Amino acid sequence: MSSTSARLLAAATAAALLSLGTPAVAAPAGPEVNLFAPLATCYGGAVRSYFQTGGYGGQAGTYRTTSRCRDINVRNASAYGTEACVIFVDKTGACNYWTYLPANSGWVVVATNVRDGVNFRVRFDNLRYEYEPLVAYHAF
Repeated sequence: MSSTSARLLAAATAAALLSLGTPAVAAPAGPEVNLFAPLATCYGGAVRSYFQTGGYGGQAGTYRTTSRCRDINVRNASAYGTEACVIFVDKTGACNYWTYLPANSGWVVVATNVRDGVNFRVRFDNLRYEYEPLVAYHAF
């Protein structure tokens, strides 16, 4: 087979394969659904807390829960892991339970199914902040 015939055969094969591709289909009509909208709404109102080097952690707040989130979420933006708990200040001065937040963590739920309008604080406990500051974000 000559090189001209081989090139023509290759071009014809490529054209045939391209014509068999999937046809374009328009998106269905109607409202678009953004699956990340609840997350963006909840975390979009996040509040930052900062504790100086040399402390054990401390407390952030008092905050009031909103309709943005059903849970109280905390993200540890520090170089060391820490423990966090929620204190519902209108009911008690004690922690609900301790939740571990790894270093540079994603969002972690520290209290679930909390009603809107509840006052709370977030308490942190860690010995490592003698070396680095504690930086955390709260979404509620």
